[in-house]
Amino acid sequence: MLTTLLFAICPITHAQDGDPLTFAVIADALARPADEAPVRQMLDAIGRDRDIAFIVYDGNVKGSAEACRDSIYQSRRDVLDGSRTPLVLLLGQHDWADCGLAHTAAYDPVERLDFVRQLFFADANSLGQQPLALSRESDVARFRSFREIVRWQAQGVAFIGLNAPSPNNHYLTAGGRNGEFEDRAVATSFWLEHAAESARRSGLRALVIILQGDPDFARYERRDRFAWLRFSRTTPPRDGFLELKRSLVKAAETFRGPVIVIHRTEAPEPNGFHIDQPLRNDKGLTVTNLTRVALALKKPQSQWLEVSTDAGWRPPFRLRVRDGRTVRDTRSANEARKREPADPQADPYAIPYGSPYSAPYSAPASGPAAPLHHDLPDALPPAPSLIQPASGLPPILTPPQALPPILPTPASSVPPTVPGNTNGRAQ
Repeated sequence: MLTTLLFAICPITHAQDGDPLTFAVIADALARPADEAPVRQMLDAIGRDRDIAFIVYDGNVKGSAEACRDSIYQSRRDVLDGSRTPLVLLLGQHDWADCGLAHTAAYDPVERLDFVRQLFFADANSLGQQPLALSRESDVARFRSFREIVRWQAQGVAFIGLNAPSPNNHYLTAGGRNGEFEDRAVATSFWLEHAAESARRSGLRALVIILQGDPDFARYERRDRFAWLRFSRTTPPRDGFLELKRSLVKAAETFRGPVIVIHRTEAPEPNGFHIDQPLRNDKGLTVTNLTRVALALKKPQSQWLEVSTDAGWRPPFRLRVRDGRTVRDTRSANEARKREPADPQADPYAIPYGSPYSAPYSAPASGPAAPLHHDLPDALPPAPSLIQPASGLPPILTPPQALPPILPTPASSVPPTVPGNTNGRAQ
C-alpha cells in the first residue's frame, strides 16, 4: 500500500530521446551578506547556459557565524528565488542544525527547522522564476512535516533530495528521546527505500541521491543484536548516519541499477570533487552499483559542479567544475561537446573512463537475484581502485579501469522541450 501511495504522489515522466541532461550542483555559497551579489552573478551565469535544466543547492544558505534570524533567511530566499533556472534547495548544517549555538543567537534548532520549512517549501514547487514541480514527503500523511525531503524526475533518472546535515546528522547525545533525529531517520528511510522500489518498477535508469552531510562511508557498523550488553570505556560516538547508510544499501539492492550519491565534504579536493565506491553492506562487501561524488568547491560563490549524462555516451556520465566568471553564451560550445567524446586534455574536469568501462555490469554483490530492467548490461566490474597513478595526476582525472557507469539517461519533472525552442526550456 505504501508503495502504491508513493506512485500516486510521484508521477513518472517517460524518458524522451533528445539532448543530454545537464544540471548544476552548488553549495555553501551564501555565508555572509557580501556573498549575495556574487551568488546572484553565478546564478545569472548558470541561467545563460541554456543546456542546464535545473540547479540543486546542496545546503547552507547562511554561514556558520551568522545568527539564525528571520531576516537572513528571507534575504537568502530572495536571492535563490531570483534564479532564471529552476533551483531545488536542500538543507544543511548551518540552515538549522547548529542554530542552538551561542554565536548563532541560541535559537531552538527544531523551531528554526519549522520556520525554514514554511519559508522555503510553502508549496510543491522548487525555487526559481521557472520552478519545477516536486513530490514532497509531506504529501504522505504519516510524514506531514517533512516538506524539505523531495523527489523529482528527469529523462529516466529519479532525483532524491534529503535533509541529512553534517556533522553527525543532528544526532544529540543528551539523555532522553532524540525525537527530531529519530523521526527524521524514519522518514528518510521510508522515502529512500520506497523511491528505489518505485524507480525499479517504473523501469528508470538511475537514482541520484543528494544530501549535505558527509555520511562517513568508511564507518559502517554491522548489525549486532547484543551490543547493548557489552560495556567499554572506549565506545565510539554513535553514528548519526548509520540508518541512512543501511537504507542506501537497501535502496541499491532494490533498484539494482546505477545509484549516485552526491554530498558535501570538508576534505580538500584539488579538482573540486572526488569519486569512489565506499559503501559496504553488512557482510563487508562493496555495494558495486553505488558511486559517491564528494563535493568540495574551492570558490563556492562562483563555481558549480556540472553533471551531464546521455545514454548514447560512452561513458554516459561526465563531471566538471565550472566558474561563472568565465561563462558567456555557452550554446555553441555545449553543442560541440554533445557531438564529440570527452577529451581529457581539452576538458580537465571531464571524467575520461578507460575502455574497460564498456564491460557489462549487474546487481550489487549482496541481495537476491532479480531481473535487470531496460537496456542495462549483465555484469558489474569490481569496485574502482583509487591508487595514486604514476603520472602524478589525481585518481579522479586518470581513467579508472573499473569504474561502472553511474548515470545512463537523465530526465524529470523538468518541463518538456517545446519543438522549435532551442534553449531546452519549456515555454
